[in-house]
Amino acid sequence: MQGLRSFLARQVVTAVPYLWLLVFFLAPFLIVLKISLSETAIAMPPYTPVFEGLKDLLEKAKQLSFDNYLWLTEDALYIKAYLSSLRIALVSTLITLIVGYPLAYAMARAPDGLRPVLLMAVILPFWTSFLIRVYAWIGILKPEGLLNQALIGLGLISEPLQIINTDWAVYIGIVYSYLPFMVLPLYASLERLDLRLIEAAMDLGATPLKAFWRITVPLSVPGIVAGSLLVFIPAVGEFVIPDLLGGSDTLMIGRTLWVEFFYNRDWPVASAVAILLLILLVVPIVIFQKMQEKAAR
Repeated sequence: MQGLRSFLARQVVTAVPYLWLLVFFLAPFLIVLKISLSETAIAMPPYTPVFEGLKDLLEKAKQLSFDNYLWLTEDALYIKAYLSSLRIALVSTLITLIVGYPLAYAMARAPDGLRPVLLMAVILPFWTSFLIRVYAWIGILKPEGLLNQALIGLGLISEPLQIINTDWAVYIGIVYSYLPFMVLPLYASLERLDLRLIEAAMDLGATPLKAFWRITVPLSVPGIVAGSLLVFIPAVGEFVIPDLLGGSDTLMIGRTLWVEFFYNRDWPVASAVAILLLILLVVPIVIFQKMQEKAAR
């Protein structure tokens, strides 16, 4: 009887995350996929479903049209939006890693009593609304904002810099907003690092810098990968930051989705854009995980 209870408990624990994925990932994905295969219509909602239900899908499989996906390959706007989103997300992730790694390293090497305070300081921005924090950067980066006033006051510049409504403002906003997602995984990896390995390397003649590159960095790769994914994935589809801090030339797929859904009201095309974005993000991650599993074996 006890064994049966243990077996059922393990099954329930295993089923919970799968149920979560089914409800909050697979079901919405199938709904969006269905809309992407529909036809645009002047109605509410603004599309005409090609099929209703799984049985109807099997019957009309040969009639399904992928015109919405073909349209994305023919219109240069969407290709530019995807490439621009990948570029901005990649650059932002690299900057976040460059900024976050020293911060996480300093936190991991801080005295034990100080570490909880430093962790709280990293998490503290989450206590404020994301939208309010992005709006605050408008006041900092605008021509008459705090940053330009400080630079002019220090005599570093003679006239205000045009930072707001540029890609640089988007980079600043993304790095600031997603920095905790980089720092926390890095801190978790660095905090568990066995310092005796570094001491042994230095005893064998390695300089502190060489010991850092040969010991610390390789052992912190899991944190680097986890932090980079946590920053890169949401940054690709970011909408609020490029909309508020970026200019008219800042083209990202999140803004394109918003325009298609709420201005053009072309839900099928917008759904196709979302499906391709999901595939663009999920497939490389799955391939990377498979490579990691093979390397671990």
